[in-house]
Amino acid sequence: MIIQDFIDNDLYKFTTMNAIQKKFPEAEVAYRFINRGETLFPIGFAERLRQEVEAMASLSLSEEAERFMRRRCYYFDAVFFDLLKGFRFDPKEVDIQQEGGELKVEIRGLWYRTVLWEVPLMAIISELYFQMTAQTPQGIAEKAIKKAQAFVDLGAELSEFGTRRRFSFEVQDRVVGILKQYMGSLLNGTSNVYLALKHILTPMGTHPHEWFMYHGAHYGYRAANELALANWVDVYDGYLGIALTDTYTSTNFFGSFTTKYAKLFDGLRWDSGDPFEFTEQAIRHYRLHRVDPRTKTIVYSDALDLEGVKKIREFVKGRVHDVYGIGTYLTNDVGVKPLNMVIKLFECRPQKCPFFIPTVKLSDAKGKHTGNPEEIALCLGILRLPKENS
Repeated sequence: MIIQDFIDNDLYKFTTMNAIQKKFPEAEVAYRFINRGETLFPIGFAERLRQEVEAMASLSLSEEAERFMRRRCYYFDAVFFDLLKGFRFDPKEVDIQQEGGELKVEIRGLWYRTVLWEVPLMAIISELYFQMTAQTPQGIAEKAIKKAQAFVDLGAELSEFGTRRRFSFEVQDRVVGILKQYMGSLLNGTSNVYLALKHILTPMGTHPHEWFMYHGAHYGYRAANELALANWVDVYDGYLGIALTDTYTSTNFFGSFTTKYAKLFDGLRWDSGDPFEFTEQAIRHYRLHRVDPRTKTIVYSDALDLEGVKKIREFVKGRVHDVYGIGTYLTNDVGVKPLNMVIKLFECRPQKCPFFIPTVKLSDAKGKHTGNPEEIALCLGILRLPKENS
Protein backbone atom coordinates (compact mmCIF):
# COMPACT_ATOMS: atom_id res chain seq x y z
CA MET A 1 0.00 0.00 0.00
CA ILE A 2 1.64 3.24 -1.15
CA ILE A 3 -0.39 5.79 0.87
CA GLN A 4 -0.22 4.50 4.43
CA ASP A 5 -1.35 7.52 6.43
CA PHE A 6 -4.40 9.74 6.05
CA ILE A 7 -2.30 12.92 6.32
CA ASP A 8 0.26 11.82 3.71
CA ASN A 9 -1.21 14.67 1.69
CA ASP A 10 -0.42 18.34 1.11
CA LEU A 11 -1.72 20.96 3.52
CA TYR A 12 -3.44 22.99 0.80
CA LYS A 13 -5.91 20.17 0.20
CA PHE A 14 -7.04 20.32 3.85
CA THR A 15 -7.19 24.13 3.92
CA THR A 16 -9.25 24.13 0.74
CA MET A 17 -11.49 21.33 2.03
CA ASN A 18 -12.23 23.41 5.13
CA ALA A 19 -13.07 26.50 3.06
CA ILE A 20 -15.27 24.48 0.70
CA GLN A 21 -17.36 22.86 3.41
CA LYS A 22 -17.96 26.28 4.97
CA LYS A 23 -18.76 28.13 1.74
CA PHE A 24 -19.87 25.56 -0.86
CA PRO A 25 -20.86 22.35 0.97
CA GLU A 26 -23.26 21.18 -1.78
CA ALA A 27 -21.03 21.93 -4.77
CA GLU A 28 -20.19 19.00 -7.03
CA VAL A 29 -17.09 18.79 -9.18
CA ALA A 30 -15.13 16.63 -11.58
CA TYR A 31 -11.36 16.38 -11.94
CA ARG A 32 -9.33 14.80 -14.73
CA PHE A 33 -5.83 13.41 -14.94
CA ILE A 34 -3.80 15.25 -17.62
CA ASN A 35 -0.77 13.36 -18.92
CA ARG A 36 1.25 16.31 -20.21
CA GLY A 37 4.31 14.19 -20.89
CA GLU A 38 2.27 11.60 -22.83
CA THR A 39 3.82 8.84 -20.74
CA LEU A 40 2.88 5.31 -21.79
CA PHE A 41 1.85 3.24 -18.78
CA PRO A 42 2.58 -0.49 -18.59
CA ILE A 43 -0.18 -3.02 -19.19
CA GLY A 44 -2.02 -3.75 -15.96
CA PHE A 45 -1.32 -0.31 -14.49
CA ALA A 46 -5.00 0.57 -14.13
CA GLU A 47 -5.69 -2.61 -12.14
CA ARG A 48 -2.80 -1.91 -9.76
CA LEU A 49 -3.87 1.70 -9.40
CA ARG A 50 -7.43 0.57 -8.61
CA GLN A 51 -6.08 -1.68 -5.84
CA GLU A 52 -4.22 1.26 -4.30
CA VAL A 53 -7.29 3.47 -4.50
CA GLU A 54 -9.47 0.80 -2.87
CA ALA A 55 -6.93 0.46 -0.06
CA MET A 56 -7.26 4.15 0.79
CA ALA A 57 -10.78 3.51 2.10
CA SER A 58 -9.15 2.12 5.25
CA LEU A 59 -7.34 5.36 6.13
CA SER A 60 -8.51 7.65 8.93
CA LEU A 61 -7.19 10.51 11.01
CA SER A 62 -5.11 9.11 13.87
CA GLU A 63 -5.10 10.59 17.35
CA GLU A 64 -1.45 11.57 16.93
CA ALA A 65 -2.21 13.35 13.65
CA GLU A 66 -5.17 15.14 15.18
CA ARG A 67 -3.07 16.38 18.10
CA PHE A 68 -0.38 17.60 15.71
CA MET A 69 -2.80 19.38 13.40
CA ARG A 70 -4.69 21.00 16.28
CA ARG A 71 -1.39 22.38 17.54
CA ARG A 72 0.24 23.43 14.25
CA CYS A 73 -2.84 24.16 12.10
CA TYR A 74 -4.39 26.60 14.57
CA TYR A 75 -6.57 28.16 11.85
CA PHE A 76 -8.85 25.08 11.74
CA ASP A 77 -11.83 25.01 14.11
CA ALA A 78 -13.20 22.10 16.15
CA VAL A 79 -15.98 21.43 13.63
CA PHE A 80 -13.44 20.76 10.89
CA PHE A 81 -11.57 18.26 13.05
CA ASP A 82 -14.83 16.43 13.72
CA LEU A 83 -15.33 16.28 9.96
CA LEU A 84 -11.81 14.92 9.42
CA LYS A 85 -12.20 12.28 12.12
CA GLY A 86 -15.28 10.90 10.40
CA PHE A 87 -13.95 11.22 6.86
CA ARG A 88 -13.22 8.13 4.76
CA PHE A 89 -12.04 8.07 1.15
CA ASP A 90 -14.71 6.64 -1.16
CA PRO A 91 -13.06 4.72 -4.04
CA LYS A 92 -16.30 4.90 -6.03
CA GLU A 93 -15.52 8.58 -6.61
CA VAL A 94 -12.53 7.61 -8.77
CA ASP A 95 -12.93 6.15 -12.27
CA ILE A 96 -9.82 4.53 -13.77
CA GLN A 97 -9.51 3.34 -17.36
CA GLN A 98 -6.59 2.18 -19.49
CA GLU A 99 -6.43 1.75 -23.26
CA GLY A 100 -3.06 0.35 -24.26
CA GLY A 101 -0.54 2.68 -22.63
CA GLU A 102 -3.04 5.52 -22.18
CA LEU A 103 -4.25 6.08 -18.63
CA LYS A 104 -7.51 7.90 -17.92
CA VAL A 105 -8.53 8.96 -14.42
CA GLU A 106 -11.59 10.98 -13.46
CA ILE A 107 -12.83 11.98 -9.99
CA ARG A 108 -16.46 12.97 -9.38
CA GLY A 109 -18.46 13.87 -6.31
CA LEU A 110 -19.06 16.54 -3.70
CA TRP A 111 -16.22 19.04 -3.86
CA TYR A 112 -15.45 19.07 -0.13
CA ARG A 113 -14.86 15.30 -0.33
CA THR A 114 -13.17 14.85 -3.68
CA VAL A 115 -10.69 17.68 -3.04
CA LEU A 116 -8.54 15.28 -1.00
CA TRP A 117 -7.91 12.84 -3.89
CA GLU A 118 -5.57 14.89 -6.13
CA VAL A 119 -2.26 14.74 -4.26
CA PRO A 120 -2.30 11.13 -3.04
CA LEU A 121 -3.53 9.93 -6.44
CA MET A 122 -0.65 11.66 -8.20
CA ALA A 123 1.83 10.31 -5.65
CA ILE A 124 0.47 6.80 -6.22
CA ILE A 125 0.60 7.12 -10.02
CA SER A 126 4.21 8.30 -9.85
CA GLU A 127 5.49 5.69 -7.39
CA LEU A 128 3.55 2.85 -9.01
CA TYR A 129 4.88 3.77 -12.45
CA PHE A 130 8.49 3.53 -11.26
CA GLN A 131 7.72 0.25 -9.45
CA MET A 132 6.15 -1.36 -12.50
CA THR A 133 8.90 -0.16 -14.85
CA ALA A 134 11.56 -1.48 -12.43
CA GLN A 135 13.38 1.85 -12.06
CA THR A 136 15.49 2.48 -8.97
CA PRO A 137 16.63 5.78 -7.45
CA GLN A 138 20.28 6.75 -7.40
CA GLY A 139 22.21 9.24 -5.30
CA ILE A 140 19.37 10.28 -3.03
CA ALA A 141 21.40 11.38 -0.02
CA GLU A 142 24.38 12.76 -1.92
CA LYS A 143 22.25 15.00 -4.13
CA ALA A 144 20.03 16.18 -1.30
CA ILE A 145 23.01 17.09 0.91
CA LYS A 146 24.72 18.97 -1.92
CA LYS A 147 21.54 20.91 -2.72
CA ALA A 148 20.85 21.72 0.93
CA GLN A 149 24.37 23.09 1.38
CA ALA A 150 24.07 25.14 -1.81
CA PHE A 151 20.74 26.65 -0.69
CA VAL A 152 22.36 27.58 2.62
CA ASP A 153 25.24 29.25 0.79
CA LEU A 154 22.67 31.30 -1.13
CA GLY A 155 20.80 32.15 2.07
CA ALA A 156 17.61 30.94 0.39
CA GLU A 157 14.56 30.12 2.50
CA LEU A 158 12.97 26.91 1.28
CA SER A 159 9.73 24.93 1.59
CA GLU A 160 9.57 21.38 0.27
CA PHE A 161 6.61 20.94 -2.12
CA GLY A 162 7.38 17.56 -3.69
CA THR A 163 4.58 15.15 -2.75
CA ARG A 164 2.69 15.00 -6.05
CA ARG A 165 5.52 13.86 -8.33
CA ARG A 166 7.86 12.20 -5.86
CA PHE A 167 9.74 9.09 -6.90
CA SER A 168 8.40 7.42 -3.77
CA PHE A 169 7.38 8.16 -0.21
CA GLU A 170 10.74 6.80 0.98
CA VAL A 171 12.67 9.25 -1.22
CA GLN A 172 10.62 12.24 -0.07
CA ASP A 173 10.97 11.18 3.56
CA ARG A 174 14.76 10.92 3.27
CA VAL A 175 15.07 14.23 1.45
CA VAL A 176 12.98 16.12 4.01
CA GLY A 177 15.11 14.67 6.81
CA ILE A 178 18.31 15.74 5.06
CA LEU A 179 17.00 19.24 4.36
CA LYS A 180 16.11 19.68 8.02
CA GLN A 181 19.52 18.44 9.14
CA TYR A 182 21.56 20.61 6.77
CA MET A 183 19.42 23.73 6.32
CA GLY A 184 18.23 24.42 9.84
CA SER A 185 16.01 27.50 10.09
CA LEU A 186 16.29 28.17 6.34
CA LEU A 187 13.93 25.23 5.83
CA ASN A 188 10.53 26.80 6.48
CA GLY A 189 8.68 23.49 6.31
CA THR A 190 7.06 20.97 4.01
CA SER A 191 3.72 20.85 2.22
CA ASN A 192 3.28 17.22 3.32
CA VAL A 193 1.39 17.15 6.63
CA TYR A 194 2.58 13.66 7.64
CA LEU A 195 6.23 14.51 7.00
CA ALA A 196 5.79 17.77 8.92
CA LEU A 197 4.60 15.67 11.87
CA LYS A 198 7.39 13.11 11.52
CA HIS A 199 10.20 15.63 11.16
CA ILE A 200 8.75 18.27 13.53
CA LEU A 201 8.34 20.90 10.81
CA THR A 202 5.68 23.45 9.89
CA PRO A 203 3.13 22.25 7.33
CA MET A 204 3.11 24.80 4.48
CA GLY A 205 0.43 25.84 2.01
CA THR A 206 -2.62 28.02 1.38
CA HIS A 207 -4.99 27.72 -1.61
CA PRO A 208 -4.73 26.17 -5.11
CA HIS A 209 -5.86 27.17 -8.59
CA GLU A 210 -9.08 25.18 -8.20
CA TRP A 211 -10.32 27.62 -5.54
CA PHE A 212 -10.24 30.44 -8.12
CA MET A 213 -11.40 28.17 -10.97
CA TYR A 214 -14.57 27.31 -9.08
CA HIS A 215 -15.30 30.98 -8.37
CA GLY A 216 -14.85 31.77 -12.07
CA ALA A 217 -17.38 29.14 -13.07
CA HIS A 218 -19.82 30.00 -10.28
CA TYR A 219 -19.70 33.81 -10.33
CA GLY A 220 -18.10 34.74 -13.65
CA TYR A 221 -14.52 35.42 -14.60
CA ARG A 222 -14.55 39.15 -13.90
CA ALA A 223 -15.55 38.57 -10.27
CA ALA A 224 -13.55 35.39 -9.66
CA ASN A 225 -10.34 36.75 -8.12
CA GLU A 226 -11.99 39.26 -5.81
CA LEU A 227 -14.64 36.85 -4.55
CA ALA A 228 -12.14 34.03 -4.10
CA LEU A 229 -9.95 36.31 -1.99
CA ALA A 230 -12.93 37.61 -0.02
CA ASN A 231 -14.23 34.13 0.76
CA TRP A 232 -10.75 32.97 1.80
CA VAL A 233 -10.43 35.90 4.18
CA ASP A 234 -13.90 35.23 5.55
CA VAL A 235 -12.91 31.66 6.42
CA TYR A 236 -9.36 32.28 7.69
CA ASP A 237 -9.53 35.85 8.99
CA GLY A 238 -6.05 36.78 7.75
CA TYR A 239 -4.27 33.45 8.35
CA LEU A 240 -2.89 31.48 5.38
CA GLY A 241 -2.14 34.75 3.67
CA ILE A 242 -0.17 33.88 0.53
CA ALA A 243 -2.32 34.62 -2.54
CA LEU A 244 -1.98 32.61 -5.75
CA THR A 245 -2.03 35.03 -8.67
CA ASP A 246 -2.07 33.26 -12.03
CA THR A 247 -5.36 31.35 -12.35
CA TYR A 248 -6.62 33.97 -14.82
CA THR A 249 -3.16 35.55 -15.39
CA SER A 250 -1.40 37.73 -12.87
CA THR A 251 -2.21 40.89 -14.83
CA ASN A 252 -5.90 40.20 -14.28
CA PHE A 253 -5.29 39.26 -10.63
CA PHE A 254 -3.60 42.55 -9.77
CA GLY A 255 -6.68 44.37 -11.01
CA SER A 256 -8.58 42.77 -8.13
CA PHE A 257 -5.78 42.92 -5.54
CA THR A 258 -6.96 46.14 -3.91
CA THR A 259 -5.25 48.12 -1.16
CA LYS A 260 -7.19 46.12 1.42
CA TYR A 261 -5.90 42.80 0.12
CA ALA A 262 -2.40 44.13 -0.56
CA LYS A 263 -2.19 45.08 3.12
CA LEU A 264 -4.07 42.08 4.51
CA PHE A 265 -2.36 39.23 2.63
CA ASP A 266 1.19 38.37 3.69
CA GLY A 267 2.31 38.00 0.10
CA LEU A 268 1.96 36.29 -3.26
CA ARG A 269 2.88 33.03 -4.98
CA TRP A 270 4.49 33.04 -8.42
CA ASP A 271 3.65 29.83 -10.28
CA SER A 272 4.05 30.51 -14.01
CA GLY A 273 5.57 32.88 -16.54
CA ASP A 274 8.66 35.05 -16.13
CA PRO A 275 9.69 35.41 -12.45
CA PHE A 276 11.56 38.65 -13.12
CA GLU A 277 8.61 40.33 -14.82
CA PHE A 278 6.35 39.09 -12.03
CA THR A 279 8.68 40.46 -9.35
CA GLU A 280 8.70 43.92 -10.93
CA GLN A 281 4.92 43.81 -11.40
CA ALA A 282 4.37 42.87 -7.75
CA ILE A 283 6.76 45.52 -6.41
CA ARG A 284 5.10 48.21 -8.55
CA HIS A 285 1.68 47.12 -7.34
CA TYR A 286 2.67 47.26 -3.67
CA ARG A 287 4.26 50.68 -4.08
CA LEU A 288 1.18 51.95 -5.92
CA HIS A 289 -0.87 51.00 -2.87
CA ARG A 290 1.64 52.53 -0.43
CA VAL A 291 2.80 49.16 0.87
CA ASP A 292 6.52 48.59 1.47
CA PRO A 293 7.38 45.51 -0.67
CA ARG A 294 10.07 44.55 1.84
CA THR A 295 7.31 43.72 4.33
CA LYS A 296 5.72 41.26 1.89
CA THR A 297 6.66 37.77 0.70
CA ILE A 298 6.80 36.23 -2.75
CA VAL A 299 6.84 32.43 -2.79
CA TYR A 300 8.48 31.33 -6.06
CA SER A 301 7.28 27.84 -6.94
CA ASP A 302 7.32 27.01 -10.65
CA ALA A 303 9.66 24.12 -11.55
CA LEU A 304 12.61 25.66 -9.75
CA ASP A 305 16.10 24.24 -9.40
CA LEU A 306 19.25 25.58 -7.75
CA GLU A 307 20.22 27.75 -10.71
CA GLY A 308 16.71 29.21 -10.92
CA VAL A 309 16.74 30.13 -7.23
CA LYS A 310 20.17 31.73 -7.58
CA LYS A 311 19.05 33.92 -10.50
CA ILE A 312 15.88 35.05 -8.74
CA ARG A 313 17.71 35.92 -5.50
CA GLU A 314 20.27 37.95 -7.43
CA PHE A 315 17.45 39.80 -9.17
CA VAL A 316 15.31 40.42 -6.07
CA LYS A 317 18.23 41.85 -4.03
CA GLY A 318 16.17 42.16 -0.85
CA ARG A 319 13.46 44.33 -2.45
CA VAL A 320 10.87 41.77 -1.29
CA HIS A 321 11.04 38.79 1.06
CA ASP A 322 11.79 35.92 -1.32
CA VAL A 323 10.93 32.32 -0.40
CA TYR A 324 11.14 29.21 -2.60
CA GLY A 325 8.75 26.27 -2.84
CA ILE A 326 10.53 23.40 -4.56
CA GLY A 327 9.08 20.02 -5.45
CA THR A 328 10.21 17.56 -8.10
CA TYR A 329 13.79 18.88 -8.15
CA LEU A 330 14.07 17.64 -4.56
CA THR A 331 11.89 14.53 -4.45
CA ASN A 332 12.47 13.04 -7.91
CA ASP A 333 15.98 13.99 -9.01
CA VAL A 334 17.24 10.43 -8.70
CA GLY A 335 18.31 9.48 -12.22
CA VAL A 336 14.87 8.86 -13.75
CA LYS A 337 12.56 11.02 -15.85
CA PRO A 338 9.78 12.38 -13.59
CA LEU A 339 6.22 12.15 -14.84
CA ASN A 340 4.86 15.38 -16.32
CA MET A 341 1.27 15.21 -15.10
CA VAL A 342 -1.44 17.14 -13.28
CA ILE A 343 -4.96 16.52 -12.01
CA LYS A 344 -7.16 19.53 -12.69
CA LEU A 345 -10.73 20.58 -11.99
CA PHE A 346 -12.59 20.53 -15.33
CA GLU A 347 -16.22 21.16 -14.40
CA CYS A 348 -18.40 21.99 -11.41
CA ARG A 349 -22.05 22.20 -10.42
CA PRO A 350 -22.78 24.86 -7.80
CA GLN A 351 -25.59 24.26 -5.32
CA LYS A 352 -29.03 24.25 -7.02
CA CYS A 353 -27.46 24.70 -10.46
CA PRO A 354 -29.22 22.28 -12.87
CA PHE A 355 -26.09 21.52 -14.91
CA PHE A 356 -22.31 21.30 -14.77
CA ILE A 357 -20.25 24.34 -15.81
CA PRO A 358 -16.79 23.98 -17.41
CA THR A 359 -13.82 25.37 -15.49
CA VAL A 360 -10.63 26.77 -16.98
CA LYS A 361 -7.21 27.81 -15.79
CA LEU A 362 -5.22 30.39 -17.69
CA SER A 363 -1.54 30.91 -17.08
CA ASP A 364 1.24 33.45 -17.29
CA ALA A 365 3.07 30.96 -19.53
CA LYS A 366 2.07 30.72 -23.19
CA GLY A 367 0.41 27.48 -24.23
CA LYS A 368 -0.34 26.25 -20.69
CA HIS A 369 -4.02 27.14 -20.38
CA THR A 370 -6.15 24.16 -19.33
CA GLY A 371 -9.82 23.40 -19.90
CA ASN A 372 -12.35 23.32 -22.71
CA PRO A 373 -10.90 25.32 -25.68
CA GLU A 374 -14.20 27.11 -26.30
CA GLU A 375 -14.47 28.08 -22.63
CA ILE A 376 -10.84 29.27 -22.61
CA ALA A 377 -11.60 31.50 -25.61
CA LEU A 378 -14.70 32.83 -23.82
CA CYS A 379 -12.72 33.54 -20.66
CA LEU A 380 -9.98 35.33 -22.59
CA GLY A 381 -12.60 37.45 -24.34
CA ILE A 382 -14.41 38.39 -21.15
CA LEU A 383 -11.15 39.37 -19.44
CA ARG A 384 -9.90 41.08 -22.60
CA LEU A 385 -6.71 39.06 -22.68
CA PRO A 386 -4.79 38.27 -25.88
CA LYS A 387 -5.88 35.01 -27.48
CA GLU A 388 -2.40 34.21 -28.78
CA ASN A 389 -1.48 33.07 -25.24
CA SER A 390 -3.93 30.18 -25.43
